Amino acid sequence: MNRTLHVALVSGLSGSGKSTAINALEDLGFYCIDNLPAELIPRFIELCEGSEEMSRAALGIDSRGRKFLDELPRALEEVRKLGHRVEVVFLDADDAALVRRFSETRRPHPLAKDGDVAAAIQQERESLAWLREHADRIIDTSAYNGHELRAAVRELFADEDDRRRRLRVQLVSFGFKYGLPADANLVWDVRFLPNPFYVEELRPKTGREPAVKDYVLGNPTAVRFLEMTLEYLRFSLPHYEREGKSYLTVAIGCTGGHHRSVVLIESLARALEDADAEVSVRHRDIER
Repeated sequence: MNRTLHVALVSGLSGSGKSTAINALEDLGFYCIDNLPAELIPRFIELCEGSEEMSRAALGIDSRGRKFLDELPRALEEVRKLGHRVEVVFLDADDAALVRRFSETRRPHPLAKDGDVAAAIQQERESLAWLREHADRIIDTSAYNGHELRAAVRELFADEDDRRRRLRVQLVSFGFKYGLPADANLVWDVRFLPNPFYVEELRPKTGREPAVKDYVLGNPTAVRFLEMTLEYLRFSLPHYEREGKSYLTVAIGCTGGHHRSVVLIESLARALEDADAEVSVRHRDIER
């Protein structure tokens, strides 16, 4: 009897972080191949079946293999019929983020033959539309750095035994002026607290700096909010875990995501160090 494999197919727009995601999967023990022609995928999986050392494989597919993309639906269906678990993850980002990344790295877009990156991005969106539509999970990397994307991939593909043992909690600060985090499960709005932005010497600082922390937590209302939020999380996290939740994203927002939300997220992270959960922190808009 053939062994059941866990197969992750990672695709997405050029510049959205596919290489970073593949590297993160490799760190988790996946055997990774980037840009394998779709027609060879079933044969590759058959080879993996014959190896006792391979139980998880990750495949990278992007627009460079566009002449093979038509074969991809058939190849994935064939692998699923063999009884293997297949998960498709699509990495996306908004046009502005993609253009900025190509400008910063000075790398050419693979489809921009005439140097028109914006047109190439649109062409690539169209060519990968089927993959995006049929993805099991879409990750918007617009506001992610490499570390944050690796953390998101680990949350999705970490060993199942680890998932059952510990709930993964991501604490996110953000600015409402840039929109809600798309992946947030719980959101709190702390714009009712006094804003350090209006204190001249605090304006250029962030919530990671002691002066801003002292200003925010010097307000009894902020301290009470923190106490109530901690009480709620300590009450609810075990219940989320019992219901089979493997990861939870908790977001706190202020106006710009620089001061109040950062202080409170950092404070929550410290307070939850003794919780039976794996806690990580992401300050989405702190550099904006």
